[in-house]
Amino acid sequence: MAMKKIAVLGLGKVGTLAAELLHNSGFEVTGVDMAQPTTSLPFTVKSMDLSQTGDVAAEFAQQDAVLSCLPFHLNIQLAQIAHDAGIHYFDLTEDVPTTKTIIELSKTSKGLMAPQCGLAPGFIGIVGADLIASLDECRSCKMRVGALPQNPTGMMGYAFNWSPEGVVNEYLNDCEVIEDGEIKWVSAMEWLEDIYIDGVKLEAFTTSGGLGTMCDTYLGKVANIDYKTMRYPGHAAQMNFFFHELLMRERRKEAGEILVNAKPPVDDDVVYVHVAAEGSKDGRMARKEFVRGYRPIDVAGKSRTAIAWTTAGSVVAIIEMVRDGKLPASGFLKQEDISLSDFLATPTGGLYAQ
Repeated sequence: MAMKKIAVLGLGKVGTLAAELLHNSGFEVTGVDMAQPTTSLPFTVKSMDLSQTGDVAAEFAQQDAVLSCLPFHLNIQLAQIAHDAGIHYFDLTEDVPTTKTIIELSKTSKGLMAPQCGLAPGFIGIVGADLIASLDECRSCKMRVGALPQNPTGMMGYAFNWSPEGVVNEYLNDCEVIEDGEIKWVSAMEWLEDIYIDGVKLEAFTTSGGLGTMCDTYLGKVANIDYKTMRYPGHAAQMNFFFHELLMRERRKEAGEILVNAKPPVDDDVVYVHVAAEGSKDGRMARKEFVRGYRPIDVAGKSRTAIAWTTAGSVVAIIEMVRDGKLPASGFLKQEDISLSDFLATPTGGLYAQ
């Protein structure tokens, strides 16, 4: 199934950049959003209420693929419409129930169903799988990502450069891990540890959804796998107080609004990626690491925040691989089945190799 025309749903920072990158990569892009953009864009833009399923279905019928850059709770319905239209579906969701529904849809899909194509889940799983494969036997793979302000202030040490709904979801939902060879579910904001990257002290704690489908894939093959979010020291204590002592876990929407109002986005951010796999290689114990600090760069003619280009760049690189026949054209796509070297060789994936 050829892929030339693609609709990008949600034209926030990530969605707009993804659409621009896809346009620059040769796709015929249609951007879809509730509001008209305030700046001119090099692709067609349509204003649409995405809760109107008839309008959405009519649009999808004209496309070869769709990329949702919308909040996770909208994606199940959009994936169903894409499935019914027989087109490819991509999204950035970290939500576990959403992904499980899309896995079921993929069993009868004509196109490829590919959720979780952002940074974590997404790129982090591609890196983790590459490190696991580099060992003869792997006993543990620990994946860590932190999207942070470069110059933090206050006790929270944070700025909400990512979807508040997504962050609240990750901080409150249970987290899947493999521990001692068994799949387990553990609470979010637990298993606190210290990590240093380039001399910067960070703390890491469990959050939901970052592993994607890796626990199912590596059960019986890797004894210990977990994903954690990295923040500046003290953040987890502040968030535990906010959500659990103040009971904001019972008021998720309001919690997100309060947090964004208190800690609005910044332009000078940094995305830390820390992946480590341990095991044996050629009969000796070995540890393989992938550690990076990604900062804002100029992409598609303007400066982009680190979280915007690492998230948008990941899904666009995957879409380029599907178009070029490097990945399947139907079924369900697991991030851990994507070759890191092939990913980095794409026009957009090459951003991560800089």
